[in-house]
Amino acid sequence: MKTPLIVLGAALLLAGGAGCAAAQNPPSFAPNDYSKPETWLCLPGRSDPCSTQDLTTSVIAADGAVTLEPFVRAADPGIDCFYVYPTISTDRTPNSDMTPDDEPRVAAVHFARFSGVCRTFSPLYRQVTLAALGKTMSGQPAGADMEQPYKDVKAAFDWYLAHENKGRGIVLIGHSQGAGIVQRLTRDYFDAKPLSKQLVGTMPIGWSVPVDDKGRFGTIASCSKLGQTGCLVSYVSFRDTLGPAPATMFGRVQGAGMHAACVNPAALAGGKAQAHSYLRTKSGAGKQPWVQGKAIETGYVSVPGLLTTECVREGAFSYLKVTTNADPADPRTDSIGGDQNNNDPLWGLHTLDMNIGMGDLIAVVKAQAETWRTGPR
Repeated sequence: MKTPLIVLGAALLLAGGAGCAAAQNPPSFAPNDYSKPETWLCLPGRSDPCSTQDLTTSVIAADGAVTLEPFVRAADPGIDCFYVYPTISTDRTPNSDMTPDDEPRVAAVHFARFSGVCRTFSPLYRQVTLAALGKTMSGQPAGADMEQPYKDVKAAFDWYLAHENKGRGIVLIGHSQGAGIVQRLTRDYFDAKPLSKQLVGTMPIGWSVPVDDKGRFGTIASCSKLGQTGCLVSYVSFRDTLGPAPATMFGRVQGAGMHAACVNPAALAGGKAQAHSYLRTKSGAGKQPWVQGKAIETGYVSVPGLLTTECVREGAFSYLKVTTNADPADPRTDSIGGDQNNNDPLWGLHTLDMNIGMGDLIAVVKAQAETWRTGPR
């Protein structure tokens, strides 16, 4: 008998755009009109979660010193970033509607910081909801149209290409269900396609992307150095003290000679490196303060040297191993918290995938943008 998470994984695979059959008796939907601003979470030139979020960060050194790091959005970036958010809708229907509830918060946490290096686009889409996935986990029919999420995002991307792109470089970014959709966009639009010349990079994070032993997703290589364009960054993350459980859907794929992509954004060429993380202050260190004797007023913290990341292959699994370099003698926290379901090895650090690598992901895109700006087309 399949475990609930493997069943959930199958549902996510469908929702992420694998192109398989939809659920029994799914609802039917009229096409969205993405020329209407209300169908987008983020669009350039307006106030939205990507342009108004206060991203000021408290940088907490190992000795407890706290400095404020302001955030500056790019005035005229040379590339575009297109983001697809994860499973987050609290709608009770199998597919979400087009009225956002928790989607703006997640876009702000996962994507707003990319506005420092690119124009930001993020469409609303009728995703498979948390409620539908909960039904699947309990063995009930989800009742969702598993193909609708990709149909919506594809329509949004087609509108973007026709009306906004104008030959600009493109970075695709997504997490979880959104990463599955990004994987499919990458395959359908860029893998051995004419549009590949505009692919600055693709980042399906928190998703098991199948790559061969050379790290290639089709014709698209995994990134191996800063400034490399047209390449893939993808990973799922687990603590070094709590690796993937045998039944997890994260970090493994089907297919002979294939494994789940793991590209450490802090060390593209491989090996271990300190992560440049941006963590949410409220979801951080459990009952411990971030630093003893000091209140943190910003919404985000950065903790240089506290986290180390490394891509590892262990049996069938390939994942980003996250080590907390705790020092009980210093005033800084010894734990980042954030594990799904109380340190559940089925989920690992899934909810922190983006936060752990955020600064490094942005550094990758910044270097890619420079290559795009100065290099040959």
